[in-house]
Amino acid sequence: MPIQDVDLTTFEQEWTDWRQRHEAVLAGPHGFLAITSINWLSDDPQGFADAPGIWETGPGGVTVEIADDEELVVAGTAVRGRHSFGVIPERGGVLAVSGDTVIEVARRGGYDIVRPRHPEHPLRVNFAGVPVYPPSRDWVISGRYIPFATPRPTTVGSVVDGLQHVYDAPGFVEFEASGQSHRLTAFDGHSPGSLTLLFTDVTSGVTTYAANRSLAVAGPAQDGTVTLDFNRAVNLPCAFTDLATCPLPPAENHLQVAVEAGEKIPYERAAASGLAG
Repeated sequence: MPIQDVDLTTFEQEWTDWRQRHEAVLAGPHGFLAITSINWLSDDPQGFADAPGIWETGPGGVTVEIADDEELVVAGTAVRGRHSFGVIPERGGVLAVSGDTVIEVARRGGYDIVRPRHPEHPLRVNFAGVPVYPPSRDWVISGRYIPFATPRPTTVGSVVDGLQHVYDAPGFVEFEASGQSHRLTAFDGHSPGSLTLLFTDVTSGVTTYAANRSLAVAGPAQDGTVTLDFNRAVNLPCAFTDLATCPLPPAENHLQVAVEAGEKIPYERAAASGLAG
């Protein structure tokens, strides 16, 4: 077998292994596919059909009142009566447990929310994977990361009308694709030094989810070099469920090329909208 074929086989196998791990996390028993409702808290006490307790929020943070015949476990301790979660930081959250259900108590866009996650939710139970473009080395692109002198607070919209998110952008990434130069504002990634790129492109709303896709980028080399593997561009949770608060990309992060790589519109969303998968 020619060496280039060996390299291609390794590339495709690594991508396949990554896809399997990614979808396993997505289909986890308490992942985003298990969310059954999103509830916006206020100072008016509220109860929810899919979560125990009476919930409210105020200057002191989120509180819940648990009845004697209800169950809620927080940090391994059973809660009875009134329990305070305190003030939850933006993009922070606490996971409480009730039987086989996880209750997410979080803060998004300046609002406190409760999102129950039930493993038996049909969206999770019926999950059949995500349609994707075949992997192509043409979409593994070298770029250059250029940091700002100081991180820039960047306000972006949300898939929830009227909600905004503010992230510190540490810099931007420049690269070439389809004979054009491009620049994307970057945000911090999940691991130290890594980056996240939120973007749309010419395929958005046609074969890929209209609102956004996300690409994780490993930390830059000393000279700023980064590798952009668009084969690993993924949908955010909002592509699957309307019970998410995902950020929209900054306006400058719309690519004027068709990025025919990575995840396409989920089967569930495509069926509901009549779009191609």
